Amino acid sequence: MDKRRELSGTEPDQRLLLGKKAEEIAAAWLEAKGMHILERNYRCPLGEIDIIGEMGEVLVIVEVRSRSSAIRGTPAESVGCRKQQKLRRLAAYYRQRKNIENKPCRFDVLGLLLNEAGEGFNQIQWIPDAF
Repeated sequence: MDKRRELSGTEPDQRLLLGKKAEEIAAAWLEAKGMHILERNYRCPLGEIDIIGEMGEVLVIVEVRSRSSAIRGTPAESVGCRKQQKLRRLAAYYRQRKNIENKPCRFDVLGLLLNEAGEGFNQIQWIPDAF
């Protein structure tokens, strides 16, 4: 059995659906908090950024994480050093491509925890300027 599937307790297709639903909720939630969403699922040769937005004059790179359980920690805690480094490289690439290298930039993490019924998210943790 795939180790990720074994640890998560969900099938891969269910995990993808959970992630997609979490990103949709995250984007709407951030917009309600005043963020202007510029891009969702921005893909480039280096990888993908879940959400790119603006708050005032600041470019905001958002990593969305969801989990069906907090047994192994919160969703936000799953953004480790490697992911942070990758997001920094992706942001630099994006800023260069859009010719906005001098625009202030921050990295946020938004974690969503699935409710026990598995029908929606009962907890949202937003960490602005997470790293």
